[in-house]
Order: sequence, then structure tokens, then C-alpha cells
Amino acid sequence: MPKPFMKILPVTHTEISPEQFDKSIQKLLATRIAVYLMTFLIVTVAWAAHTRLFQVVGKIDDTLALLNLACMMTITLLPYTFSLMVTFPDVPLGIFLFCVCVIAIGSVQALIVGYAFHFPHLLNPQIQCSPHRAQSRRHILRLVLRGPALCFVAAVFSLFFFPLSYVLMVTVIFLPHISKATTWCKDKLMGHRESPAHSVEPFSIDLHAPLSKERVEAFSDGVYAIVATLLILDICEDNVPDPKDVQEKFSGSLVAALGAYGPQFLAYFGSFATVGLLWFAHHSLFLHVRKATQTMGLLNVLSLAFVGGLPLAYQQTSAFARQPRDELERVRVSCAIIFFASIFQFAIWTAALLRQTETLQPAVRFGGQEHAFMFAKLALYPCASLLAFAATCLLSRFSTAIFHLMQIAVPFAFLLLRLLVRLTLAGLQVLWDLRPEHPQPGQGEPEAQSQLLPAPC
Repeated sequence: MPKPFMKILPVTHTEISPEQFDKSIQKLLATRIAVYLMTFLIVTVAWAAHTRLFQVVGKIDDTLALLNLACMMTITLLPYTFSLMVTFPDVPLGIFLFCVCVIAIGSVQALIVGYAFHFPHLLNPQIQCSPHRAQSRRHILRLVLRGPALCFVAAVFSLFFFPLSYVLMVTVIFLPHISKATTWCKDKLMGHRESPAHSVEPFSIDLHAPLSKERVEAFSDGVYAIVATLLILDICEDNVPDPKDVQEKFSGSLVAALGAYGPQFLAYFGSFATVGLLWFAHHSLFLHVRKATQTMGLLNVLSLAFVGGLPLAYQQTSAFARQPRDELERVRVSCAIIFFASIFQFAIWTAALLRQTETLQPAVRFGGQEHAFMFAKLALYPCASLLAFAATCLLSRFSTAIFHLMQIAVPFAFLLLRLLVRLTLAGLQVLWDLRPEHPQPGQGEPEAQSQLLPAPC
């Protein structure tokens, strides 16, 4: 299982008793979701660095395979450390252990780099034939060890001032972007002048460059598949009637027993439809994308982080029947998760449009019906979830009905969306054709124009 997928599991199984919900639902859920997002993004950064690292290594022998296995074994400990962090947010041990795991991962990655450069036949041919191999090794090691170095400082501060540890760990997430912005500013200040020491680029594979479109799509599909699987496992595990209860409470009627689980099944179908339609919108978006930029990659990771919270939203909405007095807060939490998961998809498309000659397929550049349809498709869930959230503020008594209505209406809106967009564009075209005609500047009546023309010689 790829690294970031495992981070979804602990936050998915967030059990909240009624007492906890009554006391501090905002603090409890906010803490868990914030820690989940931070650790998900950190592990995603580590996964991307590990992926790019194997662009440097061209061949793998037994030693590299064992080192990679050691790296994977360390990764399997991350969900446990994450569970400690969210269960005991005021105890620094969870933060310390998480930082130790990240440091161990970085150390193994550094060993992989050192071993590969010690046996140059294992390297990428481009680096293998380079006269600046020693410079390349130092450059790669510096990039690989920056994140673990920050986590080492965070581990030290966790022993006596752990809030600063969280700040340092958040810095790890944005380190590639900070590095890129620093390099850009440095180039601007230097006026793009090359010094003799840097006249030849020692390393042409950027470990912080955006991943290929295919990598982004494969990673995203994996996250959506894992989230959908968790929803299926939840409905299978928690909503199968116990044979003893069927006999005692429902007189042996399995149909009546299943009817008692109606709200849970409704929440399941709504949540699964949400995951499926968000995946469909993501798939449609990347059909039009030719190249993913670094900004698009970051926005995609942020969207996937909230998609990973959808099983938590399902657990909250499926609890309406058991704890109806808490439904308002649960609806708002679920609406917020859906909103952020979808609004970052909308931001990906916006970022692609800002650099459409570089990012989009030639057939969908420069506007048109496909642009309007994609905007409408990506704006559907943000608008629906925001509207449902606002409606629950005004009509709190009907919060459950409003939320379920949104879950039912959005799939039908998806089916009718293309027809509605076509009708809207056709109506706008009719209005444009019926507008009063005005002569263009420089175009008057033919007689007036002939009077202004000079007489022929």
C-alpha cells in the first residue's frame, strides 16, 4: 500500500461518544483533522521525493532492494505514530516518534544515494556519464536530508516545547515550494548571470520538479480506490444485524432488522456517490491536462487529503439515527469536508487555465463549450455543500433532510449538467444575436464613406 493511503485509516475510525460530542466536538474533530492533514501532506512529500529518487537510480541490485524494504518497513509505523498524536495531542511522545520515523526514512534514502553513487553502474546513464558526479551526489543528499533535518529539530523541541514542533513539521510540507521560490528570487537578484562555478549544470534531474501527469493520476486513483474500499468495509462491518438481535427484537424478520439500518445505508450510498462523482470530475479534468505543474500537484494533494476524510464524513452522517441531537454539528463537519475536497479540484482547473498553453491539450485551449462545462462540473459540489452549510445555519431543525437532499440532488444534477450548460450557452447565443447592431468604429454609411474618399487621379 503506498505511503499516504495508510494515513486515511486512523482518521476514518474516529469513534466519538455522545459525551465527547457534547463537550468539545469542535476541538476534538479540529485537532484530529488538522493532525491528519499535516501528516498526510508530510508523507505525500516523502513519497514524491522517494519517487523522484529512483529517477536517479537506473538499476536495482539486492542491497538497494533491501534498503528500499527497510524504508517501507519504517513507513508502516507511521499510522501508529499518527494514532498516538491524535489520541494524545498534549503528549509529545507521538510527535517525537513520528519525527524519528521521518528521520529514519530520510537516512535510508541517503544510504540508497550513497550506495548508488559508490557503484556508478547503478545510476541513471545521464548522471553516470556526467563529469560532475560528485557535485550531483552532494546536491541530491542535500535535497534528501533537508526534510529529515527539520524533523530532527522538531523532535528535539517536542521534548520541551512541542507547539514549535508542529510549526517545523508544517514547514516540511512547503519546503519544496520555499526552495523553488528562493531559487527564483536569487536568479532575479543575480540577473540570471552565471558564475564560472555554475556554468555547467551538475544535476539536471530536479527532485522537486512536478511529477508527471501519469504519476499524479495513478496516485489520485489509488487514493479514491482506498477511500471507496473503506466505505464498503464500514458498511459491511458495522451494519450486518446480529442473528440474536434479529430473533429477539424483530421476531426473526431480517427485513425489519435491515429497515432499522436505513439511515446508515442512506449515508453509505450518499457518501459513495460523492466519492465516485469527485473521482469522475477529477478524471474529466485530467483528460484535458497535458502537463501538471507544481502548483497543480500541490492543489491535487490538498484535495486528496480532504477526500481521505470522506469516510469520517460517512461515519458522522450514519450516526444521525443513534444521536439525533448532534446531527447539526455532524452535518456541518461533513459539508466542510466535501467543500474543501471539491474546491481544490476547482482550483486545479483554474491553475491550469492560467498557463493553458503549457498545461492543457490543444483541443481545449482558449475557451469554448468544454471550458464552460468543466467549470460547471467542478463548481457543482462546492456550491451544493456551501449552500447546504448555509441552509443548516438558517434551518437547523431540518439539517439532516437538507444534507440528504444535497446528496440525492447532486448526482441528478451531474446527469443534467451537460444539457443545462448547452441550453444556457444557446440562450446566451440567442441574446447575443438579438442585440441591436451598432456600426463599428470607422464604418459609416457607404455614401458618407464615399464622400471622404479622395478623388481618383
